[in-house]
Amino acid sequence: PSFSAQAARVRVDRQTGQVRVLEVAAAMDVGKAINPRAVEGQLEGGVAMGLGYGLLEEVKMKEGVVINPNFLDYKLPTAVDMPVIKPIIVEQPSGTGLHGVKGVGEPPASLPAAAIANAVDDAVGVRLMRAPLTQESVLEALDASVAADF
Repeated sequence: PSFSAQAARVRVDRQTGQVRVLEVAAAMDVGKAINPRAVEGQLEGGVAMGLGYGLLEEVKMKEGVVINPNFLDYKLPTAVDMPVIKPIIVEQPSGTGLHGVKGVGEPPASLPAAAIANAVDDAVGVRLMRAPLTQESVLEALDASVAADF
């Protein structure tokens, strides 16, 4: 099996709920990295995909109809949204994979949402349990947190 972990550093605007991901460290046990540069590219690409899942991508429905069916309305991250990505290759060769390799394609994309949510909690003390962490959902959580303090 492949094991991976990610951590993010974010900036949260308490007035608007906007989350800006500044940096993501993405570590993964890849078995044997036959082509380390390609592995780094997979880690970086996975983080980029996961950034979309974590912050932007959402199919919006109204009365059973998708109301954002095109790329004009369905938000995706762009180059401007990309944080500094620090890929960390861990090599623990597999006893079952050819030449000791392990899969590296899918896992990096599944972790950024959780890493970002944890970073938001660390930054502003609100725990968000559902992706995407839209400006609206972050602002609602911040407002609820302030209301709970009174």
